[in-house]
Amino acid sequence: MNFIKMHGAGNDFVILDHRNEAKTLPEAEIQRICDRHFGVGCDQLVVLEASQKADIRARFYNPDGSESGACGNATRCVADIVMKERGDMRCAIETGGGVLEAFAAPGGLICVDMGVPKVEWDKIPLSGPHDTLMLHLGNNTLNPAVAVNMGNPHCVVFVDDAENAPVERLGRAIEHSPLFPQRTNVEFVQVLENGRLRQRTWERGAGETLACGSGACAVAVAAIRRGLIDGRTVEIILNGGVLQIEWRMSDGHVLMTGPVAYVFEGEI
Repeated sequence: MNFIKMHGAGNDFVILDHRNEAKTLPEAEIQRICDRHFGVGCDQLVVLEASQKADIRARFYNPDGSESGACGNATRCVADIVMKERGDMRCAIETGGGVLEAFAAPGGLICVDMGVPKVEWDKIPLSGPHDTLMLHLGNNTLNPAVAVNMGNPHCVVFVDDAENAPVERLGRAIEHSPLFPQRTNVEFVQVLENGRLRQRTWERGAGETLACGSGACAVAVAAIRRGLIDGRTVEIILNGGVLQIEWRMSDGHVLMTGPVAYVFEGEI
């Protein structure tokens, strides 16, 4: 199998092109490819397939072998591949979270329309009716969280100091909390000056990653819903880079803009 290794703000992916020949990858094979010691190594494995609804279909797999409905940074990487192939400035990508529109932005950046966020408890989903804007996690060391679905579930926790937040300890616990029947990604977020946000992410099935695009979208939505920032556009600083998020007033869609990079190509 030929592959491309790419990353978006440090969030890295192994991309397999199965558009011409559909293949089913066993869970153990996904885990092996994602393993940083015995495989290629990545935060997510991306499989490209033919689509009847869009220019291409992308499937996203976590290092534990589970499938994720959406991955914003990987979607931007796939969009760059497709637009370069087509010689176009726009494309449509079918994902488990729906068809996403992407287009080239100034400065070599890629923007993806991540759609309308879901904030109802049964759309996250949660295990029962809860206030998704003030979600109590049952842990006195944390402030109430905000739950958002951006194609996959996110739990956003605002903290005073993101650099020293207990990301691994609490991220792992919250991911597997009974509140989240499908598990969840967890964002630890600090509000900085000038309305910027500092984000660290514990990704479901992957652990802490350098960036999470759908997580950054969820963070922006959570901060705006809480009234923690002014306006509808926010700069989010992640471990691996910076993303620009806009939650449009006109149609409620969330747009994510950021860089993509090609690392190397190879053969498994």
